[in-house]
Amino acid sequence: MSGAAAGHPGGHAPATGASGHPGGKPDLDRAPITVAWELTRACALRCRHCRASAITRRDPGELSTDEGKRLISDIAASGARVLVLTGGDPLARPDLEELVAWGHAEGLHVGLSPAVTGRLRRERLARLAEAGVASVHLSLDGASAATHDGLRGVNGSFERTLTALDWVGELGLRLQIGTSVTTGTVADLPALATLLTDHPVTMWNLFFLVPTGRGEDLATLDAAQHEAALTWLAETSEDLPFGVRTTAAPTYRRIRHDLGLAPPPAGSANDGRGFCFVSHTGEVHPSGFLPVPVGHVRETPIGEIYREAPLMRALRDPARLKGACGRCDWNRICGGSRARAYALTGDPLAADPTCAYVPALSG
Repeated sequence: MSGAAAGHPGGHAPATGASGHPGGKPDLDRAPITVAWELTRACALRCRHCRASAITRRDPGELSTDEGKRLISDIAASGARVLVLTGGDPLARPDLEELVAWGHAEGLHVGLSPAVTGRLRRERLARLAEAGVASVHLSLDGASAATHDGLRGVNGSFERTLTALDWVGELGLRLQIGTSVTTGTVADLPALATLLTDHPVTMWNLFFLVPTGRGEDLATLDAAQHEAALTWLAETSEDLPFGVRTTAAPTYRRIRHDLGLAPPPAGSANDGRGFCFVSHTGEVHPSGFLPVPVGHVRETPIGEIYREAPLMRALRDPARLKGACGRCDWNRICGGSRARAYALTGDPLAADPTCAYVPALSG
């Protein structure tokens, strides 16, 4: 994803628990809700913030079609609800339709996060919809070509993306928009919110920059800027005709609560808690923005890795958090961005340096 990574695009699955029973509350210690699989790192875009540092050609070490099908079956068996196919650009894989169909047959909600390049055509989206894609995540990082194309590194990407938004709606697919929030894009958010109301958007997912991959060269928002942007988002969200959620900004949950608003749709998921990520070569990470290997799907089923890997267990235990996050009264609901803590401190359990909230010393 772009974000997707991730963060975390892919839409909502039916309301079933991790055990698969309708209406059950997911047990995030036992199974993820969402698994994102980076099918490839090949991509024709040159995004300045790319967490994957995407490359022009496919890596020969990518999971094969058969390995991918086995992974998808393991994801379904783990109790996960949502499979997000991301990259790089998943459209670079000629077996994409086959993998989508396999995920659909396994009962997963299959979300797709393609890059907007010459590979993205309406006829291919139609084939993917027929194969079983339920939602499509497209990135739009500003309300103008200057902002969006400047971040994506390819002129014309903005206009192509606007065209693709309407293709997704015409095909009856759920449309999610991912926006990377950086010091260079945050000023565009009000105009972008207005622009999106003219398109068939069902969810706006804002990815607050984690300085990893190429994103290390960009400036992330500081604590005060995060607080201001998230407060604006919470207040604005009530008047928008689509849902709003955030990635790498779990403090949004606290801000909505303080404003008397309903919790955001992502619940208490975080890096390694309700979510995990599989790289193009099969490494498992807590998320795409927290690129610490915790296992390999060629060796161990993903459900076992999610449940048993020491780092994954630590990320789900609020008592293991350090500093302000460790004593915060919100650490079971928020927990801080574990990815940003790792990127800025080298410790995934450290306090999130970009959170403005000051917990009580006795908390």
